[in-house]
Amino acid sequence: MNRRPLVTWQLFVRTASLQRKRAVLTIAAITWGTVSILLLLAFGQGLKEQLMRGRRGMGENIAVIWPGNTSKVWQGLPTGRPVRLRMEDIDFLRARMPDVEIAGEMTDWSALVTWGTKTLNEPLVASNWQFGEIRNHFAQPGGRFLDALDEAQKRRVVFLGDHLAREIFGKVQPVGKRITINSLPYTVIGVMEHKMQMGSYGPPDENHAVVPITTFAAQMSRQYLNDLVIKVRRPGLMAGALERLRHVLAAKYRFDPADEQAISVWDTVKSSQTMDNLTLGIQLFLGLMGALTLFIGGIGVANIMYAVVKERTREIGVQMALGAKRGWITGPIVMQGLVYTLVGGATGMIISVVLVLLIGLIPTSGNQALEFLGKPQLSWPISVATAVILGMIGTAAGYFPARRAAEVDPAESLRYE
Repeated sequence: MNRRPLVTWQLFVRTASLQRKRAVLTIAAITWGTVSILLLLAFGQGLKEQLMRGRRGMGENIAVIWPGNTSKVWQGLPTGRPVRLRMEDIDFLRARMPDVEIAGEMTDWSALVTWGTKTLNEPLVASNWQFGEIRNHFAQPGGRFLDALDEAQKRRVVFLGDHLAREIFGKVQPVGKRITINSLPYTVIGVMEHKMQMGSYGPPDENHAVVPITTFAAQMSRQYLNDLVIKVRRPGLMAGALERLRHVLAAKYRFDPADEQAISVWDTVKSSQTMDNLTLGIQLFLGLMGALTLFIGGIGVANIMYAVVKERTREIGVQMALGAKRGWITGPIVMQGLVYTLVGGATGMIISVVLVLLIGLIPTSGNQALEFLGKPQLSWPISVATAVILGMIGTAAGYFPARRAAEVDPAESLRYE
């Protein structure tokens, strides 16, 4: 029967029991490093997910197009000509771009919204029924967004942002109530589900009201659009869709497709790529800070192991002179470094999980700073990677001092003071 593992373990236990204070301090250093790296990366992950959630609040894979004035001479026509998009352009574009969702917008930036004795000046958006899905306007239970019949029949119905609904109705259920917008009666059919929104081309969605574009155009005698919003199925299709849209509108309104001032575009897919790079940079920075803290803890373990070897030089010499095998010398030292590291790492992981759970219980509703930062999220891949790094640090911290111990000359070590 091979008794080497048992002997190695007994030697390790004996050594560790004689150096309890040193063992506790070493484990504490590794624990602190583990807590640091896991919490930093958890906060980075939470911030990343919150930024993604806020980005989705405005809509995913969308672009906003505004008409402008031509800045290039084209086919004999001068510069400075206004490009005015009309309601008919929505169907015109849909017929030529069937794989792209398109909605137009007309806006009244200061509409009078009245219920009972309360009147507010709020933004009013008129759009197609597809606008809800494009811009992620989801209704709270009991309500709905605009539908195709609302638009076709020019119904006087309105969908309210959640903050606007609270401002007007307080604790009263808004759905089914009659309000007036610019002195015209509308029925509330839905209230927007609260969402975090980062980025906008107007007031936050929670503050505006949405009505059918056909109703608004008929009542206000308007035909010109403030802007167009398009949505593609996946990010890679956006560049091609915008290129086609430019050529379609350029052919109709006779301007150079390369004239960026004729129509202005906000491509949120491109903005999202920039945001992804930013969040990746933040995560790498936080991970680097945590890794350096953990690395310093590993250096501390290695220094302690070297100190152990130095203190035990005479003892090791005696053992080797009496015929101790090389593995009996190196084994306990390697095991000591590895066990200290793994115990500290496991303790740090447990503390990190508890802290993340406790921080997750802190309410963030109504606090914009906390909502922006989000709640820390521990990632299993990150935890596994941390465990692997800890194992490597522990092995290295024990191996090199152990190799030095095994190279001790018994004759020299017996004369060591």
